[in-house]
Amino acid sequence: MRNFIYFLGSLSIAVAVAFVLRNWLAGFDDPGYALLGIGQWSVEMSLVVFLLGLLLLFFVLYFIFRLLGWLIRLPGKLKAKRKQVKFSRSQDALIAGLVDSAEGNWDKAEKMLIKHAAHSGAPLIHYLTAARAAQSRGAFEKRDEYLQRAKEEAPGSDIAIGLTEAELHLSGKEFDQAIETLSRLQSLNPGHAAVLKLLHQTYRHIGDWEGIRKLIPSLNKNKVLMETEIKLLETETFSELLKQAAEQGDVQEIKALWQTIPEHVQNMPGVRAIYFAAMIDCEAGEEVRDELIAALEKNWDETLVILYGCIQTEDYPAQLATAQKWLELHPNDAVLLRTLGKISMKCGELEKAEVYISKSLSIEPTVSACRMLGELYDLQGKPDKASEAYKRGLELASSEVVNQVETFTG
Repeated sequence: MRNFIYFLGSLSIAVAVAFVLRNWLAGFDDPGYALLGIGQWSVEMSLVVFLLGLLLLFFVLYFIFRLLGWLIRLPGKLKAKRKQVKFSRSQDALIAGLVDSAEGNWDKAEKMLIKHAAHSGAPLIHYLTAARAAQSRGAFEKRDEYLQRAKEEAPGSDIAIGLTEAELHLSGKEFDQAIETLSRLQSLNPGHAAVLKLLHQTYRHIGDWEGIRKLIPSLNKNKVLMETEIKLLETETFSELLKQAAEQGDVQEIKALWQTIPEHVQNMPGVRAIYFAAMIDCEAGEEVRDELIAALEKNWDETLVILYGCIQTEDYPAQLATAQKWLELHPNDAVLLRTLGKISMKCGELEKAEVYISKSLSIEPTVSACRMLGELYDLQGKPDKASEAYKRGLELASSEVVNQVETFTG
């Protein structure tokens, strides 16, 4: 429209100039003429007519060339217009596909996204969303096909495609494939937070605590988890590794693992208790007895008291003497009294054991104390009292079950 206005303006100016020039030439006795000759042919005309002819020829040629230019550019414009229409349709299809995916219309979303992916400005989003839709409807082969096409369409988007692929493997419980993909991504970008976080989640799903242990420094360095979360993760990880080592029953492996645990994790009461329990369970309690005693004297812990009573030793009287010293500081500790009763039984001091266990029951009635007292009466040849102790223990156990049920249902 603007060019047409410019054309009309130029034409109007030219006409005005021609009119002024005609009037100016008309003032002369001889306004002049123009003679054109070609071979035997010649044309003679007034100067005004010649100038007007030149002007008219200019505008005719101008119009012809503009028309030719428009015709030459027309195929390109039509192609660009079709491309724009397809692009607009692909954008609409992307929005529709995302909406259908959100609403759970997986099959419809998948078909819509794939149909218009080739003409989209963001084909990667089309294929990744279609892959999610395919997995949601159980079409794993199609999912893998769309992921491959995404790699072909966007070769520089390895991280984005890999993360989507790993997430889909993880949600499909294909843990080996997820770890393989995430390990490859970690080699490409060792500090990528999303990769590290997803790798951590995958290791947790399969219970690979050794993998998590190796991953903790990267999680901490790249601020993937908060400091408090890192500490909790360290505690949980090394606790699980100690439990696994205890199940193997290898004392050397337990000791070697303990040496690799950071000191601030070792000092966690729960972790230290697991270490002591693992050693005691492997019949290596004598090796950690002094360390356990030192831990108790530094920070009194009923769990450690119980573990102390579980240590197998060749000198139970010495073990009993140490525990009796603690009784001076904790005279009404039911756990300590029960432990003293247990060690006294191992020493053969049954009467002393009866005193300790009975006092423990008077302070805090427990099923384990009742069972221990029943075993003591059996050793003393008192079946009636043993039956009574066992009965009391069953009643306590029943009460605990009832309380748990009431708490759960209440």
